[in-house]
Amino acid sequence: MNLIQRIEHWGDAHHPRWIDFMRIVLGILIFAKGISFIMDRDSVATLIEKTHFQLSIWSAVHYVVFAHLVGGIFIALGLCTRLAVALQIPILIGAVFFVNITNGFSFLNSEFWLSLVVLLLLIYFLIVGSGPMSLDKAMDKPGYKRQI
Repeated sequence: MNLIQRIEHWGDAHHPRWIDFMRIVLGILIFAKGISFIMDRDSVATLIEKTHFQLSIWSAVHYVVFAHLVGGIFIALGLCTRLAVALQIPILIGAVFFVNITNGFSFLNSEFWLSLVVLLLLIYFLIVGSGPMSLDKAMDKPGYKRQI
């Protein structure tokens, strides 16, 4: 059994159902943030400019918006959760360490704390996976034929 399989087995064995509700809420929160980014793309461009991102600002904006919309839905449904989470983690690392840290570590900086909590939850779900209440688990049932 290699390391990845051991991590997946540990995640399946230690996954209470209330964590699935937290995954669903996290997915909805990320999706809602994607909707808010669509409503105000200029503010997203301003946030990305603060990070001194070297590629095109608008390509980064499109990546962030697309990853939040699609990734949020996938995380909430529990479909390809680890892939969706892996696409979210670079965005949240940028949000925590490059955008929100400029305002400091004060307790009044609620955007920083929300970004930090979301980043920690994403890392957790990258390790443990989607859980028993997910489309990934439903597709692994014996009556379902997965087409590869």
